[in-house]
Amino acid sequence: MKIVLIGAPGAGKGTYAQILREKYCIPHISTGDIFREEIARDTELGRVVKSYIERGLLVPDEIVIEVVSKRLKQPDALRGFILDGFPRTLEQAKALDKIVDVDAVVHLVVSEEVAVRRLSGRRICPVCNRVYNIYYEPKPREDEKCDYDGAQLIKRPDDEPEVVRNRYRVFYETFKPIIEYYRVSSKLIEVDSNKSIKEVFPVLEEALRRNKILQLQPCKEDVRVG
Repeated sequence: MKIVLIGAPGAGKGTYAQILREKYCIPHISTGDIFREEIARDTELGRVVKSYIERGLLVPDEIVIEVVSKRLKQPDALRGFILDGFPRTLEQAKALDKIVDVDAVVHLVVSEEVAVRRLSGRRICPVCNRVYNIYYEPKPREDEKCDYDGAQLIKRPDDEPEVVRNRYRVFYETFKPIIEYYRVSSKLIEVDSNKSIKEVFPVLEEALRRNKILQLQPCKEDVRVG
C-alpha cells in the first residue's frame, strides 16, 4: 500500500496516518518530521533547511525531492508507506511519479469550521509526535500528557483560529492544481473527514479496499481508533 495523504489543516492527516501505521506496520513518512529531526541533529541537511525556514522561505523543490527519494528507498518503505507533507507543488507531484508509482492519493475533505475547531484543540507530543485533541478523540487519558511516554503535550502557535483560517484558504489555493492532477490520473480518492475518527476511519479503510489498494492484513488488531 503506497499512498499519499493530502488535506487542509485539520483534516486529520497525521491522525489517520498514525492509525494506519500502527495497524498495518508500514511507515508514516512526513517531510516535516524528517526536516525537524535533521535540524535537531544539526546535520548538513538540517542546517540548509533551517536557513530557509529562518528566512520564512519554502525549502526548494530539489532539496525536498532528494530527501523524499532517499527516504522511499529505505528497506522499511518497500512493503508500503503513507506519505504526508509531499507533494506540495505540481512539480513535486510530477517528480514523485518518477520516484515511485503510488497506488492512490487520498484527499481528506474537511470544512473550514470543523478545521478551526479541531486545530484550536490539537495538542502534540514532542517526544513521539502523536496527535491528541482536547475537544475530540483521541483525547489524552491524563490531562495534556501523552498516553505512551507521559510527556507534556504542546500546542503549536499556528493552531490559533485566525491562523488556521488563513492556512485553510492557502491550502486550497495551493493544492487545487495538485488535486486536479491526481483526479485526471484517476488516483484521487476523496473521503469526507468532517465526522469523528471512529466514523471516518472505517470509511477510509473501505475506500482503500474497494479500490484494491489496501490488501495487507493487520499486524496489530487492538489499535486505538478514537
